[in-house]
Amino acid sequence: MKLGIGSYTFMWSIGFPGAEPENPMDAFGLLEMAIQLGVGTVQLGPNLPLSDLPDIDLDRFLNRARYEHIQIEMATRGMDPHHLRRQLTVAQRAGSKMLRTVPESEAGDPLTSPALKDHLENILPELERTQIQLTLENGTIPARLLADLLDRLDSPWIGITLDTVNSLAIPEGTDEVVGALARHTSCVHVKDFVVLREWHRMGFKVEGRPAGRGQLKLPAILQSLGQAGVSPLAILELWPPEQSRLGDTIGLEHAWARESIQYLRNYLAE
Repeated sequence: MKLGIGSYTFMWSIGFPGAEPENPMDAFGLLEMAIQLGVGTVQLGPNLPLSDLPDIDLDRFLNRARYEHIQIEMATRGMDPHHLRRQLTVAQRAGSKMLRTVPESEAGDPLTSPALKDHLENILPELERTQIQLTLENGTIPARLLADLLDRLDSPWIGITLDTVNSLAIPEGTDEVVGALARHTSCVHVKDFVVLREWHRMGFKVEGRPAGRGQLKLPAILQSLGQAGVSPLAILELWPPEQSRLGDTIGLEHAWARESIQYLRNYLAE
């Protein structure tokens, strides 16, 4: 398994509504972080879309990545065919081997299995033509339904990006998700976490941790993936809790990234 970072490794640094840094990290900054951390893959998601770069900047970014021998992978969200075709065009230009998406409607709602199947059958010829795999990220649709759908489609051009925490929202535990989706997995979003009971004992909260310092059972996950006969790309993602100042949160994010990559090197290749 190869190790990389993505735009969701540095969400606070990139910024989002309600948390806008004075000097937000851009695609070039993310690429420089990959160089500093010594990883060979960068995955850019919808919080830092390559498709928004002007052609001259996109060429400059891709040339820099190639010079540094860094593989670029793309991620988006939604299943609108026109949007996916546009993303595939940019992914092909970038040499991306996969395009990750979150299977939801244009309104942001989870798709039903029949609607998702229709969308996938619609885009499948384009995936075959471009030789780029579309990977669906878990989190809004039960893992068993996703697995059954991929079994029925039976195409090497449709797979899974397995996120280790997202499905808690449904809720589904990591073991359940890995058990259902391991054989279809082409990419893993390694995101460590802890589930903490509230001080009043009435409920829980989920909080991020650096890789290796939470409740994620990474060795067991890697064993399950190996037993399923897959060796997916592993992208570090982080959920640093908000600090009193945005600059402190960003500093924590960078410290966690360095610590997490160092830990993951005990298990994953470059």
